[in-house]
Amino acid sequence: MRKGAKSAIVTTVFTVMVGGAGYGAYNFVSALNETAEGGSSKAGGPAPVKTGPPSRDEVKETTAGFFAAWEKGDAAKAAAFTNNDTKAEPLLTSYSQDAHITGVRITPGAARAPTVPFTVKATVSYDGKSEPLDYSSRLTVVRGVTTGRALVDWQPSVVHPQLTGMDDTLVTGESAKPPIEAVDRDGKVLTKEKYPSLGPILDELREKYGEQAGGTPGVELSIRHADGNSADTTLLTLAKGKAGRLPTTLSASAQAAAERAVQKYAESSVVAVQPSTGEVLAVANHRNDGWNAAFLGRLAPGSTMKIISAATFIDNGITTANGPAPCPDNAVWKSQTFHNLTNMAPDEHATLSESFSRSCNTAFVKYADEVKVDSLTQEAENRFGLGRDNWKTGIPSFDGSVPASGGPDTAANLIGQGQVQMSPLNMASVTATAMTGAFHQPVIVPRSLDDRELATARGLSAGTVQQLRSMMNRTATSGTAARVMSGLSGRIGAKTGSAEVDGQAKSNSWFTGYRNDVAAAAMTQEGGHGGDAAGPIVAAVLGAAG
Repeated sequence: MRKGAKSAIVTTVFTVMVGGAGYGAYNFVSALNETAEGGSSKAGGPAPVKTGPPSRDEVKETTAGFFAAWEKGDAAKAAAFTNNDTKAEPLLTSYSQDAHITGVRITPGAARAPTVPFTVKATVSYDGKSEPLDYSSRLTVVRGVTTGRALVDWQPSVVHPQLTGMDDTLVTGESAKPPIEAVDRDGKVLTKEKYPSLGPILDELREKYGEQAGGTPGVELSIRHADGNSADTTLLTLAKGKAGRLPTTLSASAQAAAERAVQKYAESSVVAVQPSTGEVLAVANHRNDGWNAAFLGRLAPGSTMKIISAATFIDNGITTANGPAPCPDNAVWKSQTFHNLTNMAPDEHATLSESFSRSCNTAFVKYADEVKVDSLTQEAENRFGLGRDNWKTGIPSFDGSVPASGGPDTAANLIGQGQVQMSPLNMASVTATAMTGAFHQPVIVPRSLDDRELATARGLSAGTVQQLRSMMNRTATSGTAARVMSGLSGRIGAKTGSAEVDGQAKSNSWFTGYRNDVAAAAMTQEGGHGGDAAGPIVAAVLGAAG
């Protein structure tokens, strides 16, 4: 989700295998006596290199040898059982030397070759303080490409499941930053145990504001991320420091609703903001990698982008909410043909409001002739505060990207494809701006905490706001978002979106909406249409917070 090409290509892959049998004894010497070609020397020349998946016996032998060397703290020998010893050895060395982890006992679980689950029990000791360490992980055995040997397919997650970067290391010592006690807008304490999505976010807040909050460091086992852009991840506390109290803009009740909502859909993220202030009320992610995609994601937003596109048409005098926006079956721009959703009836006499509420792609593409290459870019930057890389939310975030793309992408960008990239945070802010007319840069900690300079933008005229709100309300009450928003009362509006992605069987589901003084946006990778997955997430958050 971090990169976007023509339609934000996603390349995350997960492999999970369970079941099977246990392990037997292993003769370590036999592995080291193999020849470079993968077999024992015989009269008449070396044996041919083995091919194909490793056998059950090979998996047993390789994992047993790897575990035995790991338990003894012999990093070089353990690394020799992997297919990337140059990366494996430094991490395995840090495991015992820098992380001070001793007494390691590894127990294989039930497995089906070539995947092996296992548990680790050990002790972390530092400066006279000790704590038990207990966790589960898994490894996969593969065939070495050149040697034909059965080898552990090296991933840092083998050593600990929360190690994600190839060069991340484990360290035990005085924490780099004092701990914090983050509280919501009403003073309620926010913990990662109660709100799991906040784990990495609280780490980032601690990294930036720990010292300022007035705490004192403790002693911890942590993951030190090699990219230099991520806060240390605490795995175990040996001695507690004094936590400094840190105020946030979050709402505990909205956060709880967001946590529940994303759990229903894998690879989902949601953000809720208060349009009148820009304050973030909730942020939640349901992802195996623990990444804050809600703030940092970079994907094509699909038809939710039509909020900005419609504003572009209105502000540039191209058409109005009640003006023409015909919806043919298809539209051609620069030799590329654009289509609508299946079964959408054409309407050559449609208004912009009608085409917006039905999410007609061709109506927007038809106006590609009348916008300049940079019209959408200028609207996004000057009116909605996007794409200038100057947001200071309090933690790392992506500011959106609407490049001035020529060729087919001029039309594709208008419907949220092409080169446009957004995060749920960006789209929640877009909805907030469309609702109020004023751009308030989103923040997760009060500006008064550090007097940082927030991003500004011109915002929208009262006339444009009235038209956008009218179109979004129509979408929420009788258009593509009506089913999802039907249970919500008050002042409501919404926009659905689905973004096609190269290599995916299903599109990414996008949805953004508002209710009273709350705006929210969600994205579910491979979630289908906007109302299928992202829509229910947003509706749940609006219902609890609006």
